[in-house]
Amino acid sequence: MMVLTRRDDAWMRRGFTLLWGLKTLAHVVQPSQVVSMRQFFAMANAWPEELPASGGDALVVSGFEGCLDVLSGQDAEYWAENDLKEVILSFQDEYEGQAGLIFWVPSGRNRISMTGASEEYYWKHSAFGPGRGLHIGRLLWSGAEREVERLLDSEDSGTDYDGKAWVGLHHPRIS
Repeated sequence: MMVLTRRDDAWMRRGFTLLWGLKTLAHVVQPSQVVSMRQFFAMANAWPEELPASGGDALVVSGFEGCLDVLSGQDAEYWAENDLKEVILSFQDEYEGQAGLIFWVPSGRNRISMTGASEEYYWKHSAFGPGRGLHIGRLLWSGAEREVERLLDSEDSGTDYDGKAWVGLHHPRIS
């Protein structure tokens, strides 16, 4: 198993990120610039020329957790893989891969797990038993989990990628 890590801030301007590090979020966006999941879906009808976060190069969206939590396991999988992914791909197409999409997920650190042997990422959901959940790697990244990077809020090369410096997951391409 080879876990990829990232310590720089290039992730803020490209790809797709699940972020839970509050200090890191504060470097990316002002609270008033975060959009709700509802606003994100509405924006797909007319994407703005300039994005509100990371100097105009990113969009930060909240509400992902809540959407998953209110749906049954099967409905959450369908919504993420179909409805949500369609809007994510529309975002990528509009900005030609030259902008970052960041989902603010405050409980992400406690809700995301990875199975070591397969390197598959799961989101803990009440509809699934312990040790399993929504397979977010398949649903959001089309199974390209081996390209996912763990964001670390530390310059120390010896930082534990499972430790408290782990502030998010980033995929360099939205696929």
